[in-house]
Amino acid sequence: MPTLARKQLFFLCLVFIYTIINTNTLLAQPEFIFTRCENTDNYTINGTYHTNLDTALSTLPTTNSGFGFYNFSTGQGRDTVNSIALCRGDINPNVCIPCLSDSIVQLRKVCPNKKEALIFSTECLVKYSNNTLFGYPNKRNYLIRFNPQKLEQFNGALRPLMDTLRRTAAAGGSLLKFATGNSSGPGVSIYGLLQCTPDLTEEQCNDCLAGEIARIGTEDIDNLGGRVFLPMCNIRYEIYRFFNETTQTIFLMSPQPPPQPPGKKKNTKRTVLLITIIVLMIVLIVTSSLCIFMRVRKRKKNQILLPPVHCVQSQTVDITVEFRQYNFSTLKEATNEFSDANKLGQGGFGIVYKGKLEDGREIAVKRLAKDSSQGDLEFKNEVFLVAKLHHRNLVSLLGFSVEDSERLLVYEYLPNSSLDHFIFNPAKRTLLDWKKRYTIIKGVAKGLLYLHEDSLLTIIHRDMKASNVLLDAEMNAKIADFGTARLFKPQETHANTSRIVGTYGYMAPEYVQQGQFSVKSDVFSFGVLLLEMVTGQKNICFDNGDGIEDLLSVAWKRWKNETVSDIIDSSLKNGSGSLHNIIRSIHIGLLCVQEKVNDRPTMASVVLMLHSSSMTLTTPSEPAFFMHSSIRGEFQLQDDGSTTGSSGYRRHDISKARPRASQLSQNDVTVSEITPRASIG
Repeated sequence: MPTLARKQLFFLCLVFIYTIINTNTLLAQPEFIFTRCENTDNYTINGTYHTNLDTALSTLPTTNSGFGFYNFSTGQGRDTVNSIALCRGDINPNVCIPCLSDSIVQLRKVCPNKKEALIFSTECLVKYSNNTLFGYPNKRNYLIRFNPQKLEQFNGALRPLMDTLRRTAAAGGSLLKFATGNSSGPGVSIYGLLQCTPDLTEEQCNDCLAGEIARIGTEDIDNLGGRVFLPMCNIRYEIYRFFNETTQTIFLMSPQPPPQPPGKKKNTKRTVLLITIIVLMIVLIVTSSLCIFMRVRKRKKNQILLPPVHCVQSQTVDITVEFRQYNFSTLKEATNEFSDANKLGQGGFGIVYKGKLEDGREIAVKRLAKDSSQGDLEFKNEVFLVAKLHHRNLVSLLGFSVEDSERLLVYEYLPNSSLDHFIFNPAKRTLLDWKKRYTIIKGVAKGLLYLHEDSLLTIIHRDMKASNVLLDAEMNAKIADFGTARLFKPQETHANTSRIVGTYGYMAPEYVQQGQFSVKSDVFSFGVLLLEMVTGQKNICFDNGDGIEDLLSVAWKRWKNETVSDIIDSSLKNGSGSLHNIIRSIHIGLLCVQEKVNDRPTMASVVLMLHSSSMTLTTPSEPAFFMHSSIRGEFQLQDDGSTTGSSGYRRHDISKARPRASQLSQNDVTVSEITPRASIG
């Protein structure tokens, strides 16, 4: 077994463990413990303070100090909005950012028009005010919660741990003041966590924590757990481990063993060291032998070595991905030999079949076209990306199969097919009332936000459309098809390509014309999809009664003429949905399809807009849209990239695009470029 292969196996084991840990953490939802709407002045809806508050709360999650402390201020005088957020010092950004987003949404619901409010959850706190939030304020509202169970002399063992952690947290730097640790109590172990906002001085942090520790002693002595919350510091202790291991962890053992005589102590240390070395060597030898044996025995069964991937720096790396591999015969039998009766859909480089395994579990099998280099690259892309993504609004990749020229991808089966089968079908779209459509819209937005900001990898989908949104049994949205997705390095904000991939009508103008793409490219596609959801018609063949126009053109004309309700799907007008909310969704869609990249919101802002009906929306300008077409029917794209329609960009003539920019796929995908991050794990 080559040394490189062993190193790769060891690295993949670490990545797998890290991914599982983070996946389990991601699934945890924040527990909102306490919300306070301060008894201060109310702000005027749609007033200056309201606008500044929307800006502050949408910007706040982007101001991370690097250690989970966020702050942002905007406005002047009485309309100044100061906002801060603090995540628990032992959690990673994959948990911190969703906690902040959920807390902001919850805070706006509970305190809809207050100039000062705060919210505590198990992982973070968020506060905003028209007064200063820095330093150690005189106003010291606090919340205390205790475990009702008690144990005599528990407080006597707790106090030394609290004092030690208090000194450690207060002595932290200007970016993090945080400490955790444990000690032994009367028959139990005690675990503690203390934290201050890093803007406090050492003295202020020490005083704040000392005051909270004093409350533990005077109000509830010997309780087996408790929490004390202040906006600037907090304390928690339990008889079980509730925090992650960190570099600030302190261990206090009680009682201490008696000192050993000098000679005996030296011999004891030597013996312990020798035994430790021997045990570690045995474990290392056994583990290495087992890994090598399993790798040699199941190399063909459990892994696939993907082709080299070229980074932007023109370096070449080999990427090995290991997870569940199915036998081709098993999948062939599960799909009834890939019969047409089991066919779920067909794309540019493969067909998707419904299958049923021997254990009764239903699956979806994507069979890529044989002898296609583009299909091979798409296969590589999906295995590399989707295996590392875990979110409720993304389709889960269960495994793969490789045999000769056969390339199969195995996904979870979603019984309700894709969104386009409903929304563009006059009969079926009546099954989607506004409540269901709005839930789907929010689900897609959350999935894109995860890809852009919250996942371990920064990913741009590049082919966001109705047929790539699948629906589960409860009609929840799951984004699928990552064959064209592009991986971004942490420092990248945009990129260029000479190969344009995606679907006509959903692609942003700067992408079609110049090959430039970024997270805002997906925002544009989401805006088009959102308008399709409201109107129930396709973006490039909107039937206005007199002829066929593109959807963006019609939506903008109706918006200017204040007749936007004319384009709403008739089934929604007769339903129970809120007309105001539907029109507001059209407003959000127009903001997403703005011509200039910087005028489009981020997906984080879009999620906030969709969840907060009181948030003020900016006025959209004229979007990038297509000219009116005299052809009744859908604009077609040939396999060779040539077009058979007469439509073009109103401002951006597609003929002026970069070389090969017209190589678009027929309603599906082509080859994408992959740029691995500097560090995946």
